[in-house]
Amino acid sequence: MKKLALAAILPLALAMTFSASAQARELKSVGITVGSLGNPYFVTLANGAKAKALQINPNVKVTAVSADYDLSKQFTQIDNFIAAGVDLILLNATDPVAIEPAIKKAQKAGIVVVAVDVGAKGVDATVQTDNELAGKLACKYLVDKLGGKGNVIIQNGPQVTSVIDRVKGCKTVLAAAPGIKVLSDDQDGKGSREGGLNAMQGYLTRFPKIDGLFAINDPQAIGSDLAAKQLKRSGVIITSVDGAPDIEAVLKTDSSIKASASQDPWAQAQDAVAIGYDILNGKRPAQPTVLLAPVLITKDNIASYKGWSSKR
Repeated sequence: MKKLALAAILPLALAMTFSASAQARELKSVGITVGSLGNPYFVTLANGAKAKALQINPNVKVTAVSADYDLSKQFTQIDNFIAAGVDLILLNATDPVAIEPAIKKAQKAGIVVVAVDVGAKGVDATVQTDNELAGKLACKYLVDKLGGKGNVIIQNGPQVTSVIDRVKGCKTVLAAAPGIKVLSDDQDGKGSREGGLNAMQGYLTRFPKIDGLFAINDPQAIGSDLAAKQLKRSGVIITSVDGAPDIEAVLKTDSSIKASASQDPWAQAQDAVAIGYDILNGKRPAQPTVLLAPVLITKDNIASYKGWSSKR
């Protein structure tokens, strides 16, 4: 009798164990730390992440904070997320290498860390734009508009992985055009409108003839365009990367800025949360890095462009 009872109970116990292990881990809390919430790109990213998290769990708590490109501040923010017991951190790293100890500390606490927009050492996964392709698209447009010849500047920026990849893509295209002369490729425009303006003022003072400029993001491009107007220098074709709301307006006017390889921060964040939730439940992606393809927006197609601020 005992053997028969045991035989009946064992399958039931196994079934209960299997059911418990198969049950998905709930996504209760998400922490997001980004470069600056003063940038509409990161606001859209945070909103996209929150929308996806709420799809998974309508009661989820989502906290988004601005690191303001301060490494020590971002360390503190991650410590706060750990103390709060979040399940998932979306990280836009201020320094992709130096932030690793904070990432490891979070993972040790059972938290999944997914990098967004830029890579970071030691994360569980990364979701970002194919930045090398973005640089190629913007600079191919520039070369084509110049007819394959002219004096060109690459206005560099903060040395995070996204910027490094954009410049790499641009250089690949420019190197294939023997009629293009690169006047400068290493000046940091600080990723900002003011930085782009200051850098461009220096270029226009140093170089009597500039035909084209690739800026690593839209704010730098807008600052560069403003500098050219202030110094009454025309004929400079400017391209960039982002597809930001400001560039949408600029592309509809008579400006030196002619094209921008657009990103989709909403889609990045949605993918990052979905991947993070899968990892939380033991399902790791086939590829740890997901690259989203950029689309080149120009004066010709701006009317059909659905930008960051479009209704989702």
